[in-house]
Formats: sequence, structure tokens, C-alpha cells
Amino acid sequence: MDFKLALFFVQTAAITMAHVITIKNNCPFTIWPGIQGNPGHGHLENGGFSLGAHKTHTINTPRDWAGRIWGRTKCSGQGKCETGDCGNKIKCNGAGGVPPVSLAEMTFTGSGGLDFYDVSLVDGYNLPIRMLPTGQFSYTKKDKYDCKAAGCVADLNSMCPSELAVKTGSGVVACKSACERFNTDTYCCRGAHKTPATCKSSSWPKNYPAFFKKACPEAYSYAYDDTTSTFTCRGNPSTKYDVIFCP
Repeated sequence: MDFKLALFFVQTAAITMAHVITIKNNCPFTIWPGIQGNPGHGHLENGGFSLGAHKTHTINTPRDWAGRIWGRTKCSGQGKCETGDCGNKIKCNGAGGVPPVSLAEMTFTGSGGLDFYDVSLVDGYNLPIRMLPTGQFSYTKKDKYDCKAAGCVADLNSMCPSELAVKTGSGVVACKSACERFNTDTYCCRGAHKTPATCKSSSWPKNYPAFFKKACPEAYSYAYDDTTSTFTCRGNPSTKYDVIFCP
């Protein structure tokens, strides 16, 4: 077989086996999605781009890609953003979003060949967000965390506790986590509180995760909220996903 033809078939197979993420901006304003690969994984789209109101953008990922996606708001032409800023640049190129920020997190083709995904409010909240599988996939556990939608669709900015609220002239634009606001070992699950057994939000001076969890039961509320926040799905052969802002 001709080498170029063989290479074409290899590349075509690789694309077929890859995951496709469609980022949808259902907000009535422009957002700037940020993308950060986990260590050892690439930063897709060089880490970020602009996405107009009611627009979509599709990304192909490696089959085993892992990383996070978040939305930035009110970015200037130079890349300085009101929320989710990644170092005053449009293309984050490996930099993460400055909290508070709502995160979609994913590990594709992980343990047992499953995709793992979640929406996390561990770093706070700035935009409503949902992540869900589309296209071909196979149910395995057939429970509420098997190929279902993860997300936080509530407007937490409108109900954020005053001590966690990030305000500008236009009002509350984000809601901090307790860790970001108070920076204590208890609230940050570190030091003597770094295990699931020693970091229980019910024993905190104030149970802030309960506020996040009540409003958004399908999202991580703090570091050890795994059992009610992590979703899995098995691709057939590789699942496509939608990440939707303002769903």
C-alpha cells in the first residue's frame, strides 16, 4: 500500500476514534471559553477563543484527552476578563482560570475505558453550565450518574451569600468558594482536613457547600463531593459531548 494512502487511513481512524466536544454559548452575550489540558495533555485551541451569543464551536480531542473548560466574561481585546481571567490573554496556553469560575472537567477513556466528567463549583461559580454526552454511547451502571447531564443551571450569582459575592458596578458577577474567600485548612480540605474522613462540610463553621449543592445537585460543591458529582459514560466507539453555557 502507498505510504501516503496508509497514513491517510491511520489519520482517518484516529479522527473517528477521537472525541468531539461542541461548546455552545446560549448566553445573550459573548463569552470566551478557556481550555486547559491536564498535565501531559494538550491545551486544545491554544487554550481559548471568543464565542458570540447563541454560537457554537466544535473541537476534536484525542481519545484519551483530559482537562477542563470554563467560560470567561467581559474580556477586553487584550484578553483581560472580568471573570475567569487566565493571565490577560485570549488564548490561555496552559494557564487556568482565576477563581471564582464554573468548570466542566473531563477524563476521556479513563479507568475501565470509561469517560469521567463533572461540573465543579470547587473553585466557585461565574456562569451556569451543563455537560452531557450525545451521539452513540453505552449505558453501563444504568443509574443517575451513567451518561446523564452534569451541571449547574441555577443563577447562583443572584443568591450568593454576601460574604462570598464578587461585585462590580453592574452587581454580583461571581460567587467565591469558602476556600477562596477564607483560605483556612478547614474550608480548603488541607492539613489535618485533607482526607474525606476529616473534611466533611457538615462540620465546617458554616456549611457553604450545602448552599451550592441545594441549588446545583449535579455539580461538585467541595473537594470530597465525589459520590454525588462524578458522571461516567462509555463511548461507542467514542462519545461526543456538549458543554453548554447558560443552558
